[in-house]
Amino acid sequence: MPQLTNKVGFIGGGAMAEALIAGFTGNGLLSPANVLVSDVKAERTAYLREKYGVGVARDNAALVGAADTVILAVKPFVLGRVLAETGGLFGEGHTVISIAAGITTSYIEKFFSARVPVVRVMPNTPALVGMGAAAICCGKWAAERHREMALELFSAVGRAVAVEEGMMDAVTGLSGSGPAYMYVIIEALADAGVRMGLPRDVAQTLAAQTMLGAAGMVLQTGRHPGALKDMVTTPGGTTIEGLFALEEGGVRAALGRAVEMASRRSRQLSGEDK
Repeated sequence: MPQLTNKVGFIGGGAMAEALIAGFTGNGLLSPANVLVSDVKAERTAYLREKYGVGVARDNAALVGAADTVILAVKPFVLGRVLAETGGLFGEGHTVISIAAGITTSYIEKFFSARVPVVRVMPNTPALVGMGAAAICCGKWAAERHREMALELFSAVGRAVAVEEGMMDAVTGLSGSGPAYMYVIIEALADAGVRMGLPRDVAQTLAAQTMLGAAGMVLQTGRHPGALKDMVTTPGGTTIEGLFALEEGGVRAALGRAVEMASRRSRQLSGEDK
């Protein structure tokens, strides 16, 4: 993977920013010397500098002045204030990448006087272990090269796909909130294993590894999940009994409803002005 030579700055140095810094620098995509961070907590930037060797900007304005690509890694309710303070400092030579959930590219673009390329990304927390899922969409001034750069960056911490912005609420409901659904399933499977007599640590390991392995089969083979399911479902065997219980319990409908409700909530939180 060729190393990017542009200067990437993070406004916000929280857990997701750290996951991205670790991924970008750990696989050689970015040199630590080309990464800058600013954060309201000095101890946080000191920690990131010590652990990853990245640079620290004295404030957000200094970071914008030094970086080619600026990643907005702050909470959505903070983003407006940050952009109000720094928006006038951005120019057409910048690329802005926002990972603030529910904030549209058009909302961000309102703070700029220039035609600044904006890319919006919805990552998820498994990026912390290099297994994230991210969806990417572009604002009106972003070109294909900006999309490709964002895809390359976020592929460093998992898998990244490009979507239209109108799909981002659905992305939030599926992969943004999805890890929580998976944790519930792992917990439920582990509890069931304990009920059947397995030690807790054994049950949890088997449940988590089974989910990881099943996901790997889907991603690596490219086969439909239904076809993979049929591969392990012997007529009259144990698996079909378990599947019948899942269908009887409405697991498909429950998961579908979870994605629907989370997507609707994302749409509500973004609002027409964001």
